[in-house]
Amino acid sequence: MSEDISPLRSVLYMPGSNDRALEKAKSIPCDGLILDLEDAVAPDAKPAAREAACAAAASGDYGSRTVTIRVNGLGTPWHDDDLVAAAQAGPHAVVVPKVSSAADVERLVSALEKAGAPDHTTLWAMIETPVAILDALAIARASQRLSALVLGTNDLVKELYAAHVPGRAPILPSLHTALLAGRAAGLAVLDGVYNDVKDTDGFLAECRQGRELGFDGKTLIHPGQVEGANEVFAPSEQEVADAREVIDAWNAAGGSGVVTVNGRMIEALHVESAQRVLELDAAVGR
Repeated sequence: MSEDISPLRSVLYMPGSNDRALEKAKSIPCDGLILDLEDAVAPDAKPAAREAACAAAASGDYGSRTVTIRVNGLGTPWHDDDLVAAAQAGPHAVVVPKVSSAADVERLVSALEKAGAPDHTTLWAMIETPVAILDALAIARASQRLSALVLGTNDLVKELYAAHVPGRAPILPSLHTALLAGRAAGLAVLDGVYNDVKDTDGFLAECRQGRELGFDGKTLIHPGQVEGANEVFAPSEQEVADAREVIDAWNAAGGSGVVTVNGRMIEALHVESAQRVLELDAAVGR
């Protein structure tokens, strides 16, 4: 992790077809936005949504937020036009649903580059099918232009004939597999959405689970979920204090070997974790 990290605690889907939503997004304190051309947009509204979302992404009106555009998937009637328009708008990333292989990534990256995407526009691949989970490492390593994996948990549950249950036991192996692949390739990894916007306790519990598993943040479907995700995926005051204590003790001991902090053995790996906590805390501006 570096000093210029862009946190992704809360990444909110906003329909590209809704001008009011695009305007409102400028004031929502989320870390990232996914301006959606896929599920949130009816077929007859997709061309207009494409134009609106690309204009919004190119406007520079969203401050420090990471702004991305989700295009329609490979093989759909809208995909090619979406990808060209999104590439030329130059968002932070283009999000593509149902990426299932390294070949998909290579094809998408080639199309982005052919369309003139600037260097800062990366690819976020949605992992939401059984074959994508089984090929997650190959997908994650397929291109330097790929910067994030985004879990599509609703589709994954559907494809597995599983059930949406508290604790997500039916898909935990899949979540772990995607996380392993993302971390092995040095990518950000974002957790899937929580569907019941009125169930605050259930949402926060799933956020805490996602953070404990190792996700960088959570994708969201409602602005009301932003504050909770921001809080859960940021270091707590106690975690920051503990991290500073670890680093101070390590430095006082000369920065090598093993030291003890409050009865706990501290090695170099614990110092790296502590540094990550402080860098994330600084990045979220607390």
